[in-house]
Order: sequence, then C-alpha cells, then structure tokens
Amino acid sequence: MPKPSDTPARSRRAGSQLTPDAIIEASLRIAARGSEDAFTVRRLGEELGADPTAIYRHFRDKDELLLSVADRTLGEVLDSIPEGLDWKGRLRALADGSLEVALKYPVVGSTMASRTTRRPNEFRVVELILGAVMEAGLDGAEAAVHYRMVGDSLLAYVGQRAAYLLFDPDVRAADEASWSREYRLVDAQGFPNITRLSTQLAEVTDDEIFLARVEALITAIEQRVETLREHRVASTPAGPQAPPRGRVEAEAVTDPGGP
Repeated sequence: MPKPSDTPARSRRAGSQLTPDAIIEASLRIAARGSEDAFTVRRLGEELGADPTAIYRHFRDKDELLLSVADRTLGEVLDSIPEGLDWKGRLRALADGSLEVALKYPVVGSTMASRTTRRPNEFRVVELILGAVMEAGLDGAEAAVHYRMVGDSLLAYVGQRAAYLLFDPDVRAADEASWSREYRLVDAQGFPNITRLSTQLAEVTDDEIFLARVEALITAIEQRVETLREHRVASTPAGPQAPPRGRVEAEAVTDPGGP
C-alpha cells in the first residue's frame, strides 16, 4: 500500500481547507518524482484533490510558491549538517547536503541556481557560510566576497547537476557516452591534449569533480587568509632600531658624558 504522503488527496477540498504547508509539501512530492510541472496549478490541484485556483488564496503567484518551496528544501539541507564541525567541515557538509537535496528535487535545484528565496532558511545558509569564512580568518569585504564565492559556486554546480536530470534519458546517455566515443576520435594533431588524456577524461566521475570543486573553494579561502596575514606582517612598521653593539661601546668610551 502506498504511503499517504505519496498519493494525492481524493476529496475535492475548498481553498479554505488547504494550507501553505500542504501546498508546499505537494509541490515537493511532485518535484521528487522528477517532474517539471511541480509548480503548475493544474498539477498541484490534481495532487491535492482541490480546485487548482484555490492555490492562489495562499500564494500570490507561481513564483512566490517556488521561492517558498525552495526555502523549504534549504531547511532540509541545514538539517543534514551535524553539530560541532569546524569551518571546513561545515562547508563540506553544506556542499554535500546541497547536492543531495538538489538531486532529490531536480526542478527546484535547477531553478534556484540563479535565484534567492529571501526567506528564513536562506538567511540561515548565508549565516553559516559567513560564520565559516570568518572563523577561517576573513572579515569585512573579504568575508562578503568569499561568502559569495562559496555560495554562488555551490549553487551553480548543484543547479547544473539537477538540471541535467530533467533531460530525456536518451539525451543524457548520448552526452555521457561522448567521452568514450567522439572525444576519442578527435584529430590527434589538432587536439593533442584531448588525445593524450582521452582515457582519463572518460573515467572522471561527477563525485570527483564535486570533491575537487569543494576542496578548491576551501583552499582558496585558506590561501587568501595567508596572503592577508603576510601583507599585514610586511606593512607593520618596525620599531626604533638600536645601534650596533660595537657603536654603543665606542660611544661610551669616547663620550665623557655630562658638562
């Protein structure tokens, strides 16, 4: 028997009987099936067993619903992050959770790669990343820039991976096979680097790419902290220089001292 949460309500409910949470959860159920129509009122009406127009009693338009659903998925990401991690661990856990949730709800993950929800869970994610880069040793404008670097990079990658799942399986299969077909057949003189690394290119996995990206972000923060530290040390003015010991001793012998 299917779980109740996996089946639409059968009775036609009036809009007053719906709640924003019920609509958001219905959207997530549709999105988790890999469907691209999780935010159409017709599809939601079918899922909820309600008059489709009743949804507009709770959300101004489809975009407001999308932002609310996306913020709910950010809550899932945050719930997956263990307590007690250092700044690197928090960023790694955020990255892992973001990818997992984006692949769970691909239409949400792909759409939100270039959006901001302006809602509580997004604020919590921003607070987490800012806290991590500040714990690493950045502050002010440097912290703001590196927060954006981390946030935008993760959104771009997980959004790309999520959008890929929405393509037809045959399209995905052709793309994935190209590394072991078309790229191995390129002209060796025209593309010597591709030819040399054709085997390695075909063997690269999505997980390896993701790990390399996350570690590169962490390394970039560490390197920036070290660069700023070196600049501070170099720009710190030196105190008064004491004369060489030999000169002090010579002056003590030749200077009779006092009037």
